[in-house]
Amino acid sequence: MTHVKHLVIGAGFAGLGMAIKLDEAGESDFLVIEKDAGVGGTWRANTYPGAACDVPSQLYSYSFAPNPSWSMSFSPQPEIEAYIKRVADSSGVLDRFRFETAVEHAAWQDDDQLWQVDLSDGSRLTAQTLISGSGGLSEPKLPDIDGIEGFQGEVFHSARWNHDIDLTGKRVAVIGTGASAIQIVPELAKVVDHLDLYQRTAPYVIPRNDRRYTGLEKLAFRHLPLVQRAYRTAIYWGREMYVPGFTLEPKLAWPAKRLALGNIAKGIKDPELRAKVTPDYEIGCKRILISNTYYPALASDTVDVVTDPIAKITGDAVVTADGTERPIDVLIVATGFFTTEQPIASRITGRTGATLAETWRETGMVAYKGTTVHGFPNLFQLVGPNTGLGHSSMVFMIESQIAYVVDAIRTMDRDGYSSVEPHRDVQTSWNDDLQRRMQRTVWNSGGCASWYLDDQGRNTTLWPRATFTFRRLLAQFDPSAYAVSTPDPIQPLPTREGVSA
Repeated sequence: MTHVKHLVIGAGFAGLGMAIKLDEAGESDFLVIEKDAGVGGTWRANTYPGAACDVPSQLYSYSFAPNPSWSMSFSPQPEIEAYIKRVADSSGVLDRFRFETAVEHAAWQDDDQLWQVDLSDGSRLTAQTLISGSGGLSEPKLPDIDGIEGFQGEVFHSARWNHDIDLTGKRVAVIGTGASAIQIVPELAKVVDHLDLYQRTAPYVIPRNDRRYTGLEKLAFRHLPLVQRAYRTAIYWGREMYVPGFTLEPKLAWPAKRLALGNIAKGIKDPELRAKVTPDYEIGCKRILISNTYYPALASDTVDVVTDPIAKITGDAVVTADGTERPIDVLIVATGFFTTEQPIASRITGRTGATLAETWRETGMVAYKGTTVHGFPNLFQLVGPNTGLGHSSMVFMIESQIAYVVDAIRTMDRDGYSSVEPHRDVQTSWNDDLQRRMQRTVWNSGGCASWYLDDQGRNTTLWPRATFTFRRLLAQFDPSAYAVSTPDPIQPLPTREGVSA
């Protein structure tokens, strides 16, 4: 049976970054497995028309691999995917990547202090650490609508775009008005015969202050690294100024709300349509979106915004609760991802014989520092519970977690630990503190339902503090918060009292 010291799941920003930093730390014995055919993760999978990032380019990249070649202040999807590929190609770690391979099952073997992992290619291996970078936006979520299986036309999710279908002159329905939909709709409106957009909740959409970088700026980025670093730093602190409006006092976000309402007024003249697309909750409660073209597209003659609930789908139409039947040729579902119930969780079995999904069934997703989980020794999660953001770059959070994991591995090597597992009371204390802070955030109190919340109304996805606080709290691995074991004999250290964030 093959053994690797570290097994990394996923080859997006998280998995690739983890591999690079493991290699830099002298931890060369690792394997990265990726279910798709190449690196890129979300930015490889999402190739729909208009796909682009809503975080500024300078911030949405690794701090250790700046890109002087961004064409725009907000990067389009092809440029982000190309950037990740360039970083991977130059990193020297791709010889330890295995593509088109997924985890079928991973189980902790307490006697051996190892993870035993079955892969989709039929192989089995063991690893000392299991590091999941499988991502929160990796598994599309399809809507549960009566009759959708019987639709006779083309149907696909926005994250699995079918480029073989020519939508020119077609009657198209788009379900959803989230981040993907507001980029897709303006592009489709240019080519389709008619588009019905099914909206359950109107989003806040502020102007997209995008622009092309000048030749002089690109020259400076390439030859004067401090200039690009200054851009990145300024953007970072500008984004951090949004935090109080999300986490302390929603009224502080009134400038953004005014921008969003002004964006509606500028793009839509019809009072009835304006009323349809004007949100009735606090800004920030759902993800704030950016676009200059979304509202003008909705106002065009080719687009109808439908707010009546969908009752069913027939072989060639969408039927709403009022009985109206709208014929279509193509159905596109832009209904998001499994964010509050990680698909990988059902494939990971911990020390007690329960899967991660079973462990989280009652509590919702919980972890210590968003990274480690009681009952699952030597399991590290990147983009784990309560590490998501509503205002800034996930790459910053990912790099913070990578540094923590690398220091954990360094500590294990130095002190001879075969396993580390967070104490239950430490994990509980961390998450109780998070949920206390969460109650005053706009995500919990803003009057909306969003993908931030699980079925029990718990916010298990977002980080309710400043990102620099997260980085500080994960700056060093803290073995005192963990039960640790040594190889032979296995000797768990005494438990200790919980610590608070």
